[in-house]
Amino acid sequence: MPVSTPYQVLVVGNPVLNTRSDDVTDVDGKFVKLCEDMFTTMYAAPGIGLAAPQIGVQKRFFVYDLGAGDGQQVLINPEITGSGGEMEYFEGCLSIPGLHFDIVRPERIGVKGRDLEGNEVEFEADDLLARLIQHELDHLDGILMLERMDDDQRKQALKKIRELQMKAAGVPEPEPKRSFFRLR
Repeated sequence: MPVSTPYQVLVVGNPVLNTRSDDVTDVDGKFVKLCEDMFTTMYAAPGIGLAAPQIGVQKRFFVYDLGAGDGQQVLINPEITGSGGEMEYFEGCLSIPGLHFDIVRPERIGVKGRDLEGNEVEFEADDLLARLIQHELDHLDGILMLERMDDDQRKQALKKIRELQMKAAGVPEPEPKRSFFRLR
């Protein structure tokens, strides 16, 4: 039986995912509860990061947990302050379920924002954390990883997405084309 979650993760095709989010201006008890519910949704997906727009909330924050002993983290109104290097990662997205592609992103980034207590935070990230932050920040800017792909990857991804959407809608797969000819 599927696990019940507070929110459903929106999938590609939903216009909310292509809209830039507004800054968070108020961190109160309601906001903290929203973050807790997002963690529940993220773990059930399962994922390591979840941006507010992915659950239909147009605010600039995301939750994450790398499972590396640092625990649950919330980054509010994040900004990338610098970057260096370049690395290709095999990346997936909860809003594009079941698909993974090689995406090129900066290897190291500088980040600033606010934590759940409203404190300003500033740090450097590399490897998985840098990739996660860049991926979630893209969601806050209304960018899906499809826009980070080269043309061939994007065509392949869009074809797979259409197939998944048709399957989910119960549309039967087309019969393979047959050629008929007559022998004389």
